[in-house]
Amino acid sequence: QVQLVESGGGLVQAGGSLRLSCTASGLTFSTYAMGWFRQAPGKEREFVASISRSGASTYYAGSVKGRFTISRDNTKNTVYLQMNSLKPEDTAVYYCAAAARSVISSVAAGDYWGKGTLVTVSS
Repeated sequence: QVQLVESGGGLVQAGGSLRLSCTASGLTFSTYAMGWFRQAPGKEREFVASISRSGASTYYAGSVKGRFTISRDNTKNTVYLQMNSLKPEDTAVYYCAAAARSVISSVAAGDYWGKGTLVTVSS
């Protein structure tokens, strides 16, 4: 049974930082592209960042580029999202997703999903 478990969310002031983690089990982690998505209240889930199977390639939404960094450790079956210079508009539930493909850049591409972790940025 595949499980993705996110952690690291919380309440932070604008300008602050958080690091999210997502640990996977039940799959061969290094064969899956990994991604982070988020869903704010009343809005659709949107792409944030993704990373290729090896970690050599990364992709970002324009709204987070330069502030967020995605990385992975295939020895720990874990993908990370370092979030710096947080803004109130970054407030959302953050989900990680795994896709058995070279890249994941849309909600439809996700094969497996975590249950999410809430990030709240106060102004």
